[in-house]
Amino acid sequence: MTTHDDAAESGREPDVRELAEVPAVEVISRAAVMLMSSAAEKLGLSDADPSSSPHLDLDEARRVITALAGLVTASVEYLGPHAGPIREGLQALQKAFREQSAHPDAPGAGPGEKYTGPVY
Repeated sequence: MTTHDDAAESGREPDVRELAEVPAVEVISRAAVMLMSSAAEKLGLSDADPSSSPHLDLDEARRVITALAGLVTASVEYLGPHAGPIREGLQALQKAFREQSAHPDAPGAGPGEKYTGPVY
């Protein structure tokens, strides 16, 4: 693996920023976006007909949405202007999960709702 010093000596830029240089809000936001994207795929939202998507996996979607809800709830104070859009994305995924479920969870028992409160 090339180090930052090796890259500097060779006159080229390093391929990856040093993790210590990345602001916490960026790390948290990127993690949230990755979890959102994963949940959307597992809900089949990338297909024209989500209910027939080969990627549809509600058990996996529940896990990812719950992890996202925990991350968002724990870090909302650090997200600044990113908090609103990330929260809205989380709620949209929670609603999509409810719509995809043959037997929807009771309000407050859906994925991540123990962190966010009920989503209707």
